[in-house]
Order: sequence, then structure tokens, then C-alpha cells
Amino acid sequence: MRENVIISGLHMDLTDALKSIVMEKTGKLFKHEESIIRLRIELESTTCSATRQNEFVAKGHVEMNGSPIVINEASNDLYKSIDRLIDKLDRGLRRRARLKLVKRKKTSLHDSIAMGSQPHLA
Repeated sequence: MRENVIISGLHMDLTDALKSIVMEKTGKLFKHEESIIRLRIELESTTCSATRQNEFVAKGHVEMNGSPIVINEASNDLYKSIDRLIDKLDRGLRRRARLKLVKRKKTSLHDSIAMGSQPHLA
């Protein structure tokens, strides 16, 4: 699992504690979906020139079979951005799995109707 997660920082230093928190939180994504090829997390620090406040942006890229999932989350607290990003990625993976099941059920229903098997009425 460790080789499937890439953590990078833009305009900030990544500490060991920060890396371990991201690795811990991304672990649940791999439990839900085993077909993840690679998970890339980008953490960025930007300063708003008008207010002089730091804004932290967390970007998540989930590479898997089919189209990748790309989600951004920004807030003024880095840990809050990471938590929200992981929650959004988790929801996206669960949604994709649910839609795959619905699509599979619909195709099997269409196949049974096309083959002419009608339900028997007593």
C-alpha cells in the first residue's frame, strides 16, 4: 500500500508527522476499493495577498481502471483540508462502486428480457 501513495508538497515542507497522518487517513480508501492503482496527494500552501492569510489546498488524484477521480479541497487549516479531502474521495469511491452495481443489475435485467425469459404468472 505504501508504494501506491505519493505525497507531495508545494510551497511547504512535508514533515514526517504530516506524511504519517496522510498515510493513516488514506489507508481507509484502500480498504474500500482494491482496484486503486495509485493515489497521489498534493498539499499546497498559498498566501492571499489581500488578507495575508495562508490557505491550504489539498488535491487528491485516484488512478484506477476507468476514469480517475480528482478532487480539491481548500481551507485555512491544513489538517481540515486533508480530512475533508479524504471524506470526499471516500464518497466518490463509494458512489462509483454503487453505480457499477446498478449498471451491472440493469444489464443483467436487459439480457434476461432480450433472451425472452418472461416471469411466469400463476
